[in-house]
Amino acid sequence: MAHPSTNRTDAGRGLDVATRKEIKQEAVARVRAERELAKQWRAELKAMPREERAAAKAAHRAEARAAKKAAKAERAARRATMTRAERRLDSRRERVYRKVKHRPQRAIGWTVVVAVVAILAVLAAPVVSDISRLLSITVDSSTADGVAAREHGAVVAEQISDEGIVLLKNDGVLPLAEQKVNVFSFASFNLRYGGNGSGGSDQSSAVTLYDALEEQGVAYNPELYGAMQDAGAKTEEGAANGLIAIAQMVSGSGKGTEPAPDYLTDDVIAQAKGFADTALVVIGNDGVESADMTAGELALTDEQRELFDTVTASFDQVVVIVNSGNQMELGFLDEYPQITGAVWIGTPGPRGAVSLAKVLTGEVNPSGRLTDTYAYDVTSAPSTVNYGDFQYDNTKRGFLDYAEGIYVGYRYYETRYVDDEAGYQAAVQYPFGYGLSYTDFEWTASTPVVAEGRVSVDVTVANTGDTAGKDIVEVYASAPYTPGGVEKSAITLTGYAKTSLLEPGASETVTVEFALRDLASWNTAEGAYVLDAGQYDISVATDVHTPVAEFPIAVADTTVYGTDETTGVELENRFGYAEGDVEYLSRADWEGTYPSADDIDHEASEETLALMDPEIAPAEGEVPTYEADNGLMLEDLAGLDYDDPKWELFLDQFTRDELIDLFAKGAYETAAVERLGVPSAVLLDSPSGLSFFFGDITAAAYPTEIVVASTWNDELAFELGESVGAEANAYGIEGWYAPGMNLHRTAMGGRDFEYFSEDPLLSGKMAAGMISGAQSKHVLTFMKHFVLNDQEINARAPGVNVFVDEQALRELYLKPFEISVKEGGAMGAMSSFINIGGSWAGGNEQLLQEVLRGEWGFDGVVSTDAVLGGFMDPALAVRYGNDLMLAPLSSSVVSSVKQAYDEDPVGVGNGLRDRVHAVSYALLQTELFQ
Repeated sequence: MAHPSTNRTDAGRGLDVATRKEIKQEAVARVRAERELAKQWRAELKAMPREERAAAKAAHRAEARAAKKAAKAERAARRATMTRAERRLDSRRERVYRKVKHRPQRAIGWTVVVAVVAILAVLAAPVVSDISRLLSITVDSSTADGVAAREHGAVVAEQISDEGIVLLKNDGVLPLAEQKVNVFSFASFNLRYGGNGSGGSDQSSAVTLYDALEEQGVAYNPELYGAMQDAGAKTEEGAANGLIAIAQMVSGSGKGTEPAPDYLTDDVIAQAKGFADTALVVIGNDGVESADMTAGELALTDEQRELFDTVTASFDQVVVIVNSGNQMELGFLDEYPQITGAVWIGTPGPRGAVSLAKVLTGEVNPSGRLTDTYAYDVTSAPSTVNYGDFQYDNTKRGFLDYAEGIYVGYRYYETRYVDDEAGYQAAVQYPFGYGLSYTDFEWTASTPVVAEGRVSVDVTVANTGDTAGKDIVEVYASAPYTPGGVEKSAITLTGYAKTSLLEPGASETVTVEFALRDLASWNTAEGAYVLDAGQYDISVATDVHTPVAEFPIAVADTTVYGTDETTGVELENRFGYAEGDVEYLSRADWEGTYPSADDIDHEASEETLALMDPEIAPAEGEVPTYEADNGLMLEDLAGLDYDDPKWELFLDQFTRDELIDLFAKGAYETAAVERLGVPSAVLLDSPSGLSFFFGDITAAAYPTEIVVASTWNDELAFELGESVGAEANAYGIEGWYAPGMNLHRTAMGGRDFEYFSEDPLLSGKMAAGMISGAQSKHVLTFMKHFVLNDQEINARAPGVNVFVDEQALRELYLKPFEISVKEGGAMGAMSSFINIGGSWAGGNEQLLQEVLRGEWGFDGVVSTDAVLGGFMDPALAVRYGNDLMLAPLSSSVVSSVKQAYDEDPVGVGNGLRDRVHAVSYALLQTELFQ
């Protein structure tokens, strides 16, 4: 597949400090001027009569688009007359400007939380008790079962990183012809095995790239290694150990620092050329909870560009290793003819370097596929317009408008350029689902069979090359679209299948099956899913943009699906308040509806303010029964249905304070009520391996979820969950805060490494596999973060209101969770920090009661995320379906609930009873009662 080159060049090479400073000052001044104009415009808009605002907004958008178009044309004309050096400088100015414009405010991080907690622990006795409780949680991982579980976990981790690696480019350089290589870049000393925050894991067993190469019989250049080590020591002003200095420079989130390659002298390069013909260059970054990235952090730095200039000037065979959990701008791979190979490893876990070395030698044939669209410019996605730090003028909270609607990731690019192949090739470098192999496959696809409401496609895959390998069959569908009607992506993923390892000449038939109902779209006018009559095209493809075979399916009559297919509960629009006063992107008018940051209203409406601080009238009815003597212990309820009448007798026995404790003290370990046989359960992070923020734990670590999804192998996802479940059993852990299944709405999400994909189906299938695997070992999983936690900025403090249309909410953001409940049998969920419209997800009745428990039939337990914002109101949680408060400072939650109870003993009392019912039922499913 050919890809057009881009014009990204090293605009900063050779610039002196004064020039760099001048460019930065210009960018800051430019951004300030734009913000001042935007502020003036908002003030003018606010002063207008409400009936005139819509027309004013439309006119303003038209003016902004015209100005943007004129500026773009003017810049193009100006650059046409520039020298190459001047164009580089101009590009540098533009990149710095974009970086300044989109620089996010770093939200409060876990480190700050720990510091605050420590200070409070000294000041208040209740807090001392809270912290003592957290610090008393211990995990014994030293048993023989624990050691065996970790050893098995390492095997599973390596299987995943073996299959999750994606071959992006190969002009014959891979597998390596000779087992010798020159390794360049400081990033090579410190691979990013995972991300940071609660999604991090124990990487103490991680194998370095150099050790992995040596282990696989690949010799790396020791003199080049030493030159970089010496350069690292000098950079750190004579640090005693060069490797430590290098690690310090590139550790943590972001790209780290790649110094100018001045250390690559003529003598060093000459020696390297004599050592081997092939050069290996590592680039990458890692994400972290509580902070997002900028677009600039996903592009090459000036120093990295200079490194590539230096290496490609001397080597004709250069292999690039992309070590990143976020989509980076990789246009430079096309700019240098000497870059003949590129491998994406993501954040691959502790055995990732070993898997990489096996791929380089050919011991493993790469079979991973991308889970995201790789655009030449990450900001070309409409979602990036409304990404970052947006604050209200009239209240303390942030907000985000998901104005792109359903057009996220490939749904945008494949639809926007459906009739413009040249435009697509200029925008997209690597499509969703893309990946190469060392062998060739030939497919024979049978005509889809439609029967009893299901569609099945058989595809025979034959290995026609000379190397054993696995292949992935992807099946997509295109629905009929009426301009001005319900929005529809030009193509959506409907299913996939991965073959077993096929030897040369071998073949295998795989079947991809899905429900005809899956082709329906949410129709807000109907308050239901609607399958429109017309022709649906089924595409059997190697990636979203490369079909191998296409088949039409005729749907004779329009069908309205007005009830849930599993529970029979009636569907309806439940989140109209979350749509806000937002104009959503429409394929009927790309230019006229494309989001614009200039049009954003920074004033919260009265409706939004009311959602942010709801008034709740005391409930009518009877106060629950307390302290009844019914002689029941929790074990007596084992095996009973959730709604068995015996539960009422059991719940009548609790005191009010016992109910409150079980609800409020849910951080990492639930409260126990020994007199009723209710034990405490230990609940720990993270999706890439068990971890505990308030204590050390030795545990197996796994590739992050983006790498898990890149395997496109549901069975491996199940094995990961099963492996973690076995380890949890060995350690006495009953619950796992995982998996994470928010979407990669933008490439800049700080936790994208911790989530699977931009696609909801792939995310849901992978999550369902992990969940069913862990729960097969009786370990509760808490699918998270329910819902819309697709950005970190403002999520915790001061909180963020997300506005989204119901179609996008249901088809994209809720879908992975729905799949996890219905196919994975999820027994736990973690609500998010996010406020839907203005209503906190952890106290949102429509989300937790009407959709999760009502429509989907969920009978499990819901925990909050860490209670770090004042908007995370326990009184809302207890009334509307959140069963556990993940509150490190639980004493404040206890006080808050008691006050709410005094004001509303009926509503809060019955709410507490429902919360403890869910917690108790979930505990019965754990190893504690098996």
